[in-house]
Amino acid sequence: MGRFRIRQISVIILVSLSVVVVYASLPSPCRCESARQLYFKAESCYRQLTESPSEQKYRSNWKQCIAKFSRVYELDPDGRWAAAGLFMKARLYAELYEHSYKPDDIRTARSIYSRVIRNYPESEYRKRSKAAIKELPEVGPSAKEAYFDARAAYRELQKHPERQKFRSHWKTCIEGFASVYRQHPASTWAPAAMFMCGRVYEGLYAHSYNQKDQKQAAEIYRRLIRDYPDSQYRRKSEVRLEKIGDVIGRVIAKSENTGEAKEPVTVTGIRYWSNPDYTRVVIDASGETGYDNNLLKKDPSIHKPYPRLYVDLANARLGDVEKKIPINDSLLRAARAGQYRKDTVRVVVDIKSFSDYEIFSLNNPFRIVIDVRGRGGGGSQRVATAPSTQGDMVVTPFCLGVDRIVIDPGHGGKDYGAPGYLSGVHEKMVALEISRKLAKKLRQELGCEVLLTRRNDKYLTLEERTAIANTEKADLFLSIHANAARNHRAYGIETYFLNLTTDESAISVAARENATSKKNISELDSILQDLLNNARINESSRLATCVQDSLCSYLSERYSRINNKGVKQAPFYVLLGAQMPSILVETSFISNPRECRRLTNEKYQSAVCAAIVKGVKRYVDDMRPKAGFVRDQNSEGEG
Repeated sequence: MGRFRIRQISVIILVSLSVVVVYASLPSPCRCESARQLYFKAESCYRQLTESPSEQKYRSNWKQCIAKFSRVYELDPDGRWAAAGLFMKARLYAELYEHSYKPDDIRTARSIYSRVIRNYPESEYRKRSKAAIKELPEVGPSAKEAYFDARAAYRELQKHPERQKFRSHWKTCIEGFASVYRQHPASTWAPAAMFMCGRVYEGLYAHSYNQKDQKQAAEIYRRLIRDYPDSQYRRKSEVRLEKIGDVIGRVIAKSENTGEAKEPVTVTGIRYWSNPDYTRVVIDASGETGYDNNLLKKDPSIHKPYPRLYVDLANARLGDVEKKIPINDSLLRAARAGQYRKDTVRVVVDIKSFSDYEIFSLNNPFRIVIDVRGRGGGGSQRVATAPSTQGDMVVTPFCLGVDRIVIDPGHGGKDYGAPGYLSGVHEKMVALEISRKLAKKLRQELGCEVLLTRRNDKYLTLEERTAIANTEKADLFLSIHANAARNHRAYGIETYFLNLTTDESAISVAARENATSKKNISELDSILQDLLNNARINESSRLATCVQDSLCSYLSERYSRINNKGVKQAPFYVLLGAQMPSILVETSFISNPRECRRLTNEKYQSAVCAAIVKGVKRYVDDMRPKAGFVRDQNSEGEG
């Protein structure tokens, strides 16, 4: 019996060792185990919250548990615990709504449940998510959704002259915009919607010739000026009031202090950058002023055989600039400038072909940016082909590979950027040194083309940097900077992507990098309304996460006191209008003694570059379609 017992033990040991060897050969078991552990920790957080009614009153407690479930998904998006983590994240948002009564919480819950249904068709949580969606209360559209719905209806009306004869169609558009500022008066979308409501009334008057419609437009503009005095739409409303001959509008246009007319600004130049799918035109002025714009259709009867886009600058005069600038790319013919009226400069862009356009203004110095996009969309629209396992050719998005990256070394020339803690060190110098090393390493390890917006100590405007990335059809845009703060003890690494924000710290960083004021940053919210309706925001967020995680994990292995300040969002001028995933990396604090020394050290610079390259690689790998999801281009279905 003793020998038999020994043989039994030996067999058990051998079987156990075999199981260990087999388990060790499985892909990434530690990640699955870690996701499982994180899930149970998140579940424990949720259980404690549900057992404490007093803690449920505070949104921060809910967000803490939500972040834990979110981490389960982020750790292993393809793992068995990912769907569970997302499902619970949605469930917590739905339960949070019962305390917050914020419609956005329900919208977020619905969106996350939909992701589970879409991304995990084989998971048990798919059926549970479908059932959960049916139980969610109905809430109205968000301010952003309502605004874009109203704008889409208005654009549709503009395309059909036969509909413009009927008042009912105009009133539908008016009610759409009016619902935004009535239901969401504190939203950043409210003044934009109110302004558009006035513009629609003006359009209606052009067909109805009913003075009541024009008076209604004037009343809306006056209400906007009164209720949203800090919005950029205040000045636009003042300009509209002047144009429709409203007496109050003329009074508002006078200087509040002296009662005299403001000194007119001077239009000092027109610049442009272009490629076959994208053109950026910039109008430079000596100071801030109101402006209006409109798209005019071609009209051969008045010798206008092609459409024109014009911008009228109020209280302006034309400086010593070239009156006509030939562009002659695939989108635009030329840009023309003239003194349209005694107090108005008109810049006209003659159009050959276009798909969409955006117009926004930037301050310090004041300039107006016109982005015109063709049907190719501008930016990273290239496709790559890859053979499937069956030998067929499948067309897939650009994320299969990155062919071209544009790196933007922040500041340069007369723009020194933030001063370093060490004497003689400035941000522009550090950004250029890191960018050069990063370009070389990206070429070596990714085998892609890498371009720099500047190769030496050269001054570039912020809008020029984005224009370079767009005209070069970059697949990624990386803007490299060094952070700074008045408190020399502040330190860490953070990565930004373009978005709205209420975070004071992020606003401060954006104001410094934009060389403008916090007030101007807050006004960018309205500029971003159209620009954020862009899938590139989500891709930029993912790219920022990959780069930030890589920077902090890689550098933590080699240096002490690496502070992960996280991924953040803010309205950076240099990212406005970028047609590809784009991020701004604050590599370290140049104002901190320790980090300033590191930023000027070649070894640390190389480590930063190696970490960014790893992050870019991870982003590209994550964006590639996973095995089993590649589909023949002739197959039918969504998408």
